[in-house]
Formats: sequence, structure tokens, C-alpha cells
Amino acid sequence: MTHRVSSLTSNVDLVSSNLRRALAIVPGLLLASMVAASTYWLRELPGMTAFSPLILAILIGTAVHNIVGTPAVAKAGVAFSMRRLLRIGIILLGFQLTVSQIIEVGQRGFLIIATTLLTTFVFTVSMGRLLGVDRKLAQLIAAGTSICGASAVIATNTVTNGDDEDVAYAVACVTIFGSVAMFGYPLLPALLHLDPHAFGLWTGASIHEIAQVVAAAFQYGKTAGEFGTIAKLSRVVLLAPVVIALGWLASRNATVRASGSTVSQRPPMPWFVLGFVAVVGLNSLITIPAAERTQIVAVTTFLLSVALAAMGLETDLRKLMARGIRPALLGALAFLFIASFSLMLIKLFG
Repeated sequence: MTHRVSSLTSNVDLVSSNLRRALAIVPGLLLASMVAASTYWLRELPGMTAFSPLILAILIGTAVHNIVGTPAVAKAGVAFSMRRLLRIGIILLGFQLTVSQIIEVGQRGFLIIATTLLTTFVFTVSMGRLLGVDRKLAQLIAAGTSICGASAVIATNTVTNGDDEDVAYAVACVTIFGSVAMFGYPLLPALLHLDPHAFGLWTGASIHEIAQVVAAAFQYGKTAGEFGTIAKLSRVVLLAPVVIALGWLASRNATVRASGSTVSQRPPMPWFVLGFVAVVGLNSLITIPAAERTQIVAVTTFLLSVALAAMGLETDLRKLMARGIRPALLGALAFLFIASFSLMLIKLFG
């Protein structure tokens, strides 16, 4: 009898503890969701539609944190949003990709995209070392520039474990230089003698955010816009192997030095990235109706926006400014490299 009472009491305590933890995340989750929701209203303003909700979310979240302050009661929900919702959102990104889309880009086009991505990433990290930029921040800028903007930054940070200010700085680079590309690229196809197909491939292979690619590519016509979007989505699928490779490298290089001894750390396994790959495979095998697909895309974008809003709600601008001008210079050099290198490959082999 005593054992049963003790077991019942233990179960009640467990339920009570879980309920308290669940209630603790509500204020922060609501705050981050409100910030994310406000981005959709902001995008209705003239000239704002080219900016993705993800970018606007971290900007508004950062403004709220530094002007008003993030309430202490919101901390648990903000942390939950940055971690759990982020991973769910990245898994759901897989529903925007299929193997057939990658095939449509063609072997040559995909090789150009993959080569550009890998070379840009290595260039950015190496240049970051020369400029004296912190390794984690350089990797985040490299990921955001070479893969898919803000989504790649926050996914990569799950294995690099950079500060929130590192993430904010990398997203700022994506915003600034991706916007330069978005407005500048449409002025160049005639000067560079690019047909719609080549221009679409160039935008998809080198511009940072999906929204920025769409805005730039469609200015040169439907053919350029559609192919640029497909090329960009093919580039997004490479997020998974890059994050897994970075996790493996982190596990290989990371050591803990204590009491004069060296102990290898366990590798950070980004399981959510494997979930992303599994969803891409599932999306390639089944046909999802257009209405449901639109809803999934909307939910995915909102979850990632909430995660980035939470990131902004933890970002201190004073710490961000302390990073100095060198990371911004690195972002600029990375942008110039990916633009020129991808163009060179397209001219030679595209």
C-alpha cells in the first residue's frame, strides 16, 4: 500500500513538474510569435516584400530587446523557440524540395552550384582566419553566404554553438549583401550577355536568401525566375551534408583540456538535419496537393521566423558592435567571391 501511494505521489509530482515547465515557456513563446507575426504586416508595406519574414523577425526582435528589453519571464519560451521550433522548422523545409527539382537543374547546373557552395565556404573560412575573425562567426557567415541565408546560419549554429550576437551578425551580412545582389543583379544580364537560363542559374547559385533570388530572377522574365528558384532550392538541399560535415569536424577537432589531460568530445549529431533529408525523400515519393503544400510552406516560414525572432530577443547590440568591422568586411568579400566565381563557372560550363 505504501509503495502504491509513493508511486502515485511520484507520478503526480512528475506531471506537476512537466506542467510547470510547459507553462513557463508560454510568455516567451507568445512574445516571439507576436514579433514573427508582425513581420507579415510589415511586408505589406511598399518595397518590403523582397525581404523574407526570417530577416525581418530577427531585426524586430533585436530592436525590441535593445529598446524595451526582453522580460525575464520570457526567457524560457525564447530559449524553447530558438532550439525546438528551429529544428522542427528546418525539418519541414524538406517539403519544399524534391529529387526531381534537383534533376531539372541538370548535372552540369548542379555541379556548378555545388562547386560554388564548397569553394565559397572554404574561401570565407580561410579569409576569416586571415582577417582575424572568430572561427565560429566566420563559419556562420560562410554558411549564410554559400548555402541559403538565415536558415543556413541558424542551422549551422546548432553545431558551431556560436553566440546569439554571432548569429545576428551573420544574418545582418546575409541581409545587406543579399539585398545588394537582389537590386544589382537585374541590371547586369545584358552587360554580361546572360540569357534567361544562365541568369536564373546565376541568381540561384549565388544570391543568399530564397526571397532575394525570386525578387531578382523574375525581373528578367518568367523563365529566369522559375529556373532561378529551382536552382536555389537545389542549393538548399546541400544544407544537410554541410551541417553534418561541420558537426563531424567539430567532434574531430574539439578537445577538453583538464588537469593536463586531453579528452575527445562526443560529436554534436544534428539529428534534425537527417529528418530534413528524410522529408525531402518523402516529398519526392508522394504527391502533396497544392493547397496543403502552401500551408506547409507557410507554417515552416512562420516557425523559422519565430525562432529568429527569439534569436533577436536575445541579441545585445553592444556585444554585436564589439565584433567590429572585420566580420562585415568578410561578408563583403564572401559576397563578391560567390558572385564572381559562380559567374565564371556559368560562362565556362553553363
